[in-house]
Amino acid sequence: MSIDLILAKVVNEARSGLVPEALAFWYSIIVERVRASCPEELRDKIRVEQDEILPMKFRLNVSKRVVPLLLKVIDDALQEMPYSSRLYFETVYNIIADEYRKAGGRL
Repeated sequence: MSIDLILAKVVNEARSGLVPEALAFWYSIIVERVRASCPEELRDKIRVEQDEILPMKFRLNVSKRVVPLLLKVIDDALQEMPYSSRLYFETVYNIIADEYRKAGGRL
């Protein structure tokens, strides 16, 4: 495989992974996996809302009790994601973990 083909593949993967539709898809996968793993009374405490005006902006609302499970699911899903989506969700993971620790949670 030539270097041009390899670079084209890398660029194409980066572009395809960092579009609002791809991020929304991965958020839905993560939310469904968390809901499948958490107690029934917490399943309604997990929501993702995509901003209509800024489609790359998402609001993730989760119960504090679900955060450790959410972080585990995000970590498990990272290997399945395209590179740019993986970078995005690694940042999301770090933000959630930092906020959880600030609120007194232990991971």
